[in-house]
Amino acid sequence: MTKPRYDVIAIGNAIVDVVAPCSDELIVELNMAKGGMTLIDAAQARDLYDAMGPAREISGGSAANTLAGLSALGAQCAFIGQVADDQLGQVFAHDIRAVGVDFDIAPRRTSQAEAEPPTARCLIFVTPDGQRTMNTFLGASQFLPAAAVDAESVASGGVLYLEGYLWDPAEPRAAMRVAIDAARQAGRKVALTLSDTFVIERHGDDFCKLIEAGQIDILFSNEAELAAITGEPDFETALGMVAPRVPLLVVTRSEKGAVALRGDERAEVAAEPVSEVVDTTGAGDLFAAGFLFGVVRGEALEACLRRGAIAAAEIISHYGARPEEDLQMLMEAKIG
Repeated sequence: MTKPRYDVIAIGNAIVDVVAPCSDELIVELNMAKGGMTLIDAAQARDLYDAMGPAREISGGSAANTLAGLSALGAQCAFIGQVADDQLGQVFAHDIRAVGVDFDIAPRRTSQAEAEPPTARCLIFVTPDGQRTMNTFLGASQFLPAAAVDAESVASGGVLYLEGYLWDPAEPRAAMRVAIDAARQAGRKVALTLSDTFVIERHGDDFCKLIEAGQIDILFSNEAELAAITGEPDFETALGMVAPRVPLLVVTRSEKGAVALRGDERAEVAAEPVSEVVDTTGAGDLFAAGFLFGVVRGEALEACLRRGAIAAAEIISHYGARPEEDLQMLMEAKIG
């Protein structure tokens, strides 16, 4: 097998995050599910934006955030996702390239008579306890065509990383199936993050079929998602149901740390301490970045988990889902 050009190639939503602090009362007033992620339409996006206080625009998207973290650690990465030919599309493309990630997918162009869909945006309300309530308008990202997936490019990545959020729309779901086939034919690893319980409610059967067919090598989940996909609230029981079905299972547990299982091997780490939780947006994305960086370097499971915990702790200490500290120096200081 040839050495991959990229350490990780990811397929995900190309989103610009709009982040603003808010009170718990506003969450109730707007009838939002605190700490969750809800898909919204264009009209809802306008209404929620109007209800926001002063906000910051930060390029995001779950898989794109993971690649930003990987690139900051020194990995070579490429992103496959769809933006529109508009201002936010230019912002996203500039930002992801600026952090060293290759992004070559052409923007989706619309006619003068076709104003929609614009580039995706996620309106994130952050309460004083650091919890983020996300409202996502998928816009152009849900129109990523299968034709945008080049089999040769996918084969040039050591790991294909798939964002569960993007499994919801039909067109990018087909694109990801094409990518999975290309990666498996090239003997590359396929990683999937389950993303959210609402995704599992809609597409859990699809994910289970992918797992049973041996299409997934690394499965990322949090504790709530693990319970959702198994229907089992007991954590250890749920682990025992999924771990034998996938080569590597990684489960994050917020303040309780994280666990990884590979065959008969099990590793656990505690959550990395932080002085203050400012914004949990992107914690899981950056955990995946740290963990995958360890994977592509051939490190032991515990070391991979530790890298994930350190990267997640950096993200929750500030607003936004892209690293602000030098992750390489941070890892060196904490791991050596």
